[in-house]
Amino acid sequence: MKFTPDTVIKRDEITRYYANGRDFIDDELIERQLEAARNPDPARVRDILAKSLAIQTLEPAETALLLHVTDPELRREMEEAALKIKRFVYDNRIVTFAPMYISSFCVNRCRYCGFSSENDLLKRRCLTMDEIKAEAAAMTGRDGHKRVMAVFGEHPISGAEFIAQSLEAIYSVNVKTRHGTSNVRRINVNAAPMSIDDLKIIQKGGIGTFQVFQETYHHKTYADMHPAGTVKGDYGWRITAMHRAFDAGIDDVGLGVLFGLHDWRFEVMGLVTHARELERFRGIGPHTFSVPRLHPASGSEVSSHPLDDFTDDNFKHAVTVLRLSVPYTGLIVTARESPELRDACVDLGITQMDASTRIGIGAYAAQAGQEIDEQQFLLGDPRTLEELICDLARRGIITSFCTAGYRCGRTGGCIMDSLKTGKEGTFCKINAVLTFREWLDDFASPASVKICEPVIKAELAAIQENYPKFYPQILDRYNRICAGERDLYF
Repeated sequence: MKFTPDTVIKRDEITRYYANGRDFIDDELIERQLEAARNPDPARVRDILAKSLAIQTLEPAETALLLHVTDPELRREMEEAALKIKRFVYDNRIVTFAPMYISSFCVNRCRYCGFSSENDLLKRRCLTMDEIKAEAAAMTGRDGHKRVMAVFGEHPISGAEFIAQSLEAIYSVNVKTRHGTSNVRRINVNAAPMSIDDLKIIQKGGIGTFQVFQETYHHKTYADMHPAGTVKGDYGWRITAMHRAFDAGIDDVGLGVLFGLHDWRFEVMGLVTHARELERFRGIGPHTFSVPRLHPASGSEVSSHPLDDFTDDNFKHAVTVLRLSVPYTGLIVTARESPELRDACVDLGITQMDASTRIGIGAYAAQAGQEIDEQQFLLGDPRTLEELICDLARRGIITSFCTAGYRCGRTGGCIMDSLKTGKEGTFCKINAVLTFREWLDDFASPASVKICEPVIKAELAAIQENYPKFYPQILDRYNRICAGERDLYF
């Protein structure tokens, strides 16, 4: 099958989600809201913070006001509120994962991407099922990862059936460790928009979160960056991808933009508008936001010249505003960014980080380094999973490998309700301790165990104090994990 707009895109699976013949992103409205929000009144900003702290999604106009806050004291109050919200909803933890790039073949010609079909410098590759298993074995057996983000280019070689087979291959891998076994327990997928029928195929394959990044919500910039006549050149097909995912039975979806293509404030407004649209459509907002920033890519002149106003300070401002605007949504800052910036964002409410990251095709099994002609972009944070875990532990933060909620049915609307009320944080704390104990026993060096043990003890003490009724059951599972049992959860 050829991957062209005529063969891939189903027009009725776009227009059915439109209102009055158009999509839900109104560029002029967003720009008016941003212009009207200049010089925000401090009292009004504090009223908005109170709404965020009540775990309510903000209106786009309220988000616009937060985006224009420059006063240092107000910024500090925003950041404190963002961290307070994160701890209420997600508790004192960071979830870790690793991306697995499975194919670099792509039919599109995106001007900022190393996977562009016009990039003759890229060494292209698509993993076989055996190679995918080898990658999974390296990721879960050497580093101890339990979550994987599987990444696919848009190409006939990596269609829905191939994606489903890839998920099955990854889930099939089980590796012996020092005291037990290790396996990947949740696979999220970053792939191109698909039809409802294709999405049903990958849903049955055991997908976790389905990620599609809009790249930019600004219509003109989108058209400039994605040439006409390509599948990705169709804005409507992409902006309705999550509507189709919900209709296909996928409970959890992830949104994102590529900061550096257009004004960063506009893009934050686009993400919030998209979240509110999904709430309107299905009563379920996005499971995660991702905030990648444009980095140099092979064969791309555009990628070397991002908009110069998206500084590290503005990046932190964007993260803060997203946490305040959609309080229940997970926030991911990837290893594109420097260790210093990622560590700073931990205090602004992010919930997920990758580590031991390799983005070359087959790079985990080969233990390959960074090669610009073999991967989509260059990374900024080279820390291993163990190094990241220890850095977090020194700050009193526990690393969670928990995937229990998904396997207990706490997905979609169920988990959204639990997150908004803070109930999910209870399960998160308990399961973070259990899975962290598992990882420490199977993978950590003696020096790392020494750094991390105080965090476990503090979290166990908090559980005993806050949940005394359940503590004996929790301690029983904890002790069984210490004895070699694995994958015990609440």
